[in-house]
Amino acid sequence: MQGVQIDLISAERLVRMPSMEKIRLILDLVREGTIVILETGLSPEEQSSLIEMTMQEILPDGFSGIEIESYPSKQKSGMFSRLMRGDDEYRRLTVIGPANQLKMIRRDRDLISAWISSR
Repeated sequence: MQGVQIDLISAERLVRMPSMEKIRLILDLVREGTIVILETGLSPEEQSSLIEMTMQEILPDGFSGIEIESYPSKQKSGMFSRLMRGDDEYRRLTVIGPANQLKMIRRDRDLISAWISSR
């Protein structure tokens, strides 16, 4: 079958995983050519680790890296608001895929537009 595989990973699954396990899962899927959509975004530290690990695995005639885009975070207003709502409200949907297949066209506050090729 020709086409592109897209995996949608729920917040419930992500919250049960340690950071390095999340990063390894994402990187393994993307290396296989899968587009990954996370219901909740990665923390800034997790995103940095993902980018760092990706850079280590890039090969000239093989894995070309990742393309990653998230909705912008909502601004946290004050200490009281953060205590009442918690941090989960500020994590946003994230799209990750192989750099040679996924090109982000546009990102707004509430829209991510992407072009996906089947290689």
